[in-house]
Amino acid sequence: MSLTRRAFTVEEYHRLAQVGILGEDDRVELLEGEIVEMRPIGSRHARCVTDLDDLLHERVRGRAIVRVQNPVRLSERSEPQPDVALLRPRPDRYASGHPGPADVLLLIEVAETSLETDRGVKVPLYARTGIAEVWLVDLSGEAIAVFREPGPGGYGGVERVGRGGRVAPAVLPDLALGVDEILG
Repeated sequence: MSLTRRAFTVEEYHRLAQVGILGEDDRVELLEGEIVEMRPIGSRHARCVTDLDDLLHERVRGRAIVRVQNPVRLSERSEPQPDVALLRPRPDRYASGHPGPADVLLLIEVAETSLETDRGVKVPLYARTGIAEVWLVDLSGEAIAVFREPGPGGYGGVERVGRGGRVAPAVLPDLALGVDEILG
């Protein structure tokens, strides 16, 4: 016997929070209609996200908006909270609604204990919804996987950059960051 799952829309997901079923302390995100618990954030993960936030804020001022662990509405049934999002500038700074795929210049996921989920679930979802570029920071493997050329079957371009290397978003090539700076 198989169970039938009920997929939630983003609107229903938000209503669950409004009526108190999901609380502010619940670390969850909506992925393809399912409410998924996010893993606890470890100290290495937190440090890496903080460093990325600092590095990006210093270097993109006025050219992009940096958001940390905030929602991106990918579709009617998916609203993940990537670790870092580099977004197109907008006068209201997304106060009127969460950014969508067309607003995203770069998404960054930092993986300490979530590598399998990030690589197997989130990165393919980002590709299917047209996110142009994703960096997956693998803290244990000490490398960054750069995903570009999204399509329904995944990313056409994938490059792994290790310590000593540099990564830069395709849309901001002058924004090169050292992998060592990111990994710490």
